Amino acid sequence: MIRFFLLLLLPFALSASNILSYNIYDRTDRVDVMITFDTPYTGTIKQSVSTQNIIIKLEDAKIESAKTKKLASNFLNAITITPMAGYTQIVASVPPSVELQASKTADSYGLRLRFTTRASQSKTKQQQSVQEEVNPFAGLPTKQDGDMSQSYYIVISILVAGIVFLFYLKKKMNTSQQAPKKSSSWLFKADAKHQAAQNPNEVSIRFQKNINNENSVVMLDFGAESYLVLMGHNNILLDKFTDNKPVTQSDFETILQNRHQELDEFLKVDTQGSSSKEPLQSYKEKASSISYEV
Repeated sequence: MIRFFLLLLLPFALSASNILSYNIYDRTDRVDVMITFDTPYTGTIKQSVSTQNIIIKLEDAKIESAKTKKLASNFLNAITITPMAGYTQIVASVPPSVELQASKTADSYGLRLRFTTRASQSKTKQQQSVQEEVNPFAGLPTKQDGDMSQSYYIVISILVAGIVFLFYLKKKMNTSQQAPKKSSSWLFKADAKHQAAQNPNEVSIRFQKNINNENSVVMLDFGAESYLVLMGHNNILLDKFTDNKPVTQSDFETILQNRHQELDEFLKVDTQGSSSKEPLQSYKEKASSISYEV
């Protein structure tokens, strides 16, 4: 039977809100005590007034331990928060002319206890009314909700139209471009066939592959000929192509595989006697001499 009653009382015990913290704000015309709960506080607030104390009873509210705070204020001398059975008791020591105003926040997670006098309340109301009279915008009519919604839809429509126009302009600019941009290195031009057609005496790279950190095999185009060159400590002309030029990177890789042993032998040569000329000038001279001999 006792267990049955305990089970009935369990939901009420679980529904009690715990007091997490309290803060005191001492103002010139009042003192505010802000109490924060872990869940929305839905309990009943009761108060009783004596000559020197205001006793507040917060039903269905709990606090871990008693709290006491003393103040040097004209509205609040001391406040004590004590846990009781089923409720929390707050005792405020105040002057005789002080009154209490209790109000919860919109989400019920907070409770404000305001200690003030009637004179301070009337003074605050007078100040608020004076501010409303001085404010030149207080009497201006406000826009209706329908007007605000209409303005909102107009702005959204303008933004959507602007985005569509930008996409259309970008697409038109892309289609109007005649040729893509071509990147070029600092030494050779990127498009070997185009450069060879414009300037037959210009050396350009068709393919290139690094063998190690110091040597690489390059397929150079000079005029109507293509030259397979080992570039490194010693610049060595490996072969010349006129009709059977490699067209793809795969063709170039096949040539290198067929000359694997030959390349290994060249790489074993001593690198101390390498040419002091620049690679571009050196291959221009070699390519020119071969062209003249043919």
